[in-house]
Amino acid sequence: MVWTAAWVVPVGGPPIPEGAVAVSGGRIAWVGRASDRGAPAGERRDLGAGVLMPGLVNAHCHLELSHLAGKLDRQGGFVPWVEDLVERRGSAGPDAIRAAAREGIREVVDSGTAAIADVSNTLAHLDVLAGAGLDAVVFHELLGWDPAGAAAILEREEAVLAEARGRVAALASGDARIRVETALHAPYSVSPDLLRGVVACGGPAALHLAESVDETRFLRSGDGAWRAFLERRGFGRVAFVPPGLSPVRYADSLGALHARLVAAHCVQVDGDDAALLARRGAHVALCPRSNRNLGAGPAPVPDLLSAGVRLCLGTDSLASVESLELVDDMAALHREHPVLQPRKIVEMATRGGALALGFPDLGALARGFRAAMAFAESGSGVSDPLGFLVSGEARPRRVEP
Repeated sequence: MVWTAAWVVPVGGPPIPEGAVAVSGGRIAWVGRASDRGAPAGERRDLGAGVLMPGLVNAHCHLELSHLAGKLDRQGGFVPWVEDLVERRGSAGPDAIRAAAREGIREVVDSGTAAIADVSNTLAHLDVLAGAGLDAVVFHELLGWDPAGAAAILEREEAVLAEARGRVAALASGDARIRVETALHAPYSVSPDLLRGVVACGGPAALHLAESVDETRFLRSGDGAWRAFLERRGFGRVAFVPPGLSPVRYADSLGALHARLVAAHCVQVDGDDAALLARRGAHVALCPRSNRNLGAGPAPVPDLLSAGVRLCLGTDSLASVESLELVDDMAALHREHPVLQPRKIVEMATRGGALALGFPDLGALARGFRAAMAFAESGSGVSDPLGFLVSGEARPRRVEP
């Protein structure tokens, strides 16, 4: 099968006008101009005016929070939003939560996403993910501020992972690949003992990091909105000596920064933090719409790029954003940082996410890669396909094989 379109964006090279992608056995066999003498023969399907591109990779999402869409107040700031989330997340029954997650997965797939990082506390919808044909890394997220409970949490996690991985193996559907890994919520919601324990086991695979000014203040001085939040939750008695470090440097001091880590947000980072993230090889999943909606502010993306940090994009959850379409975060990032080249943003949303999640054969249209593709129709056509993809007008949709 040879797919043709007005534009092909391979990501690994410049856009190709009047491009073509040949697919054989679910893999890409050839990419080039449709008129090239070396173009392979085969049945052709012309997608027309628009952009054919790799499937998107959503590197940070919470599908099981989909039932909270439109229900939380985002106007009061980050900590009040978290408190509202904690109070409301158990307000729906398991059937309603599962149904909302299923709808969220449908939206993700329909919007041209090929792979996703899903942060989960319950692992209740693994079967839905498997049936959707998505590649996924499911981050089983641990919380535990009281160090007295760290050992029990770690022991339980070993059993939870074994059971979940057994379920995934039994649910294997087609070519979809699903992994379950251990994640930690954030430096302000897990004790140093729990963080060290997960590091000793080879993790964490994901972590919310440097998301808000309140997190930074708590780790530097031990007070502020997070201290008040913990006291209201009954943790005022837990002793905590603030390390006097930034969130990034604190996580590194406990060994949590490594080349397999997907650190979400990283808004409150300075030049030294960025250099440290780059040196450790950590991946940073940017969530521009969520940070904007919750008043966390914009991440210093140009500085992160200059430091050499590996960047990808995520939507976060429907509890904080209006959609699970990653293209909306591409457009938000472009508006936030117009100095960024559209090429870099498209890379973050495709190849960057694929490498962060350990799917090296996704995120680009190249020979031997999986034929996971999306197409953004442009109507009357475009002269700048990369600019179009980050404009807010593009609506990539999955290309069905």
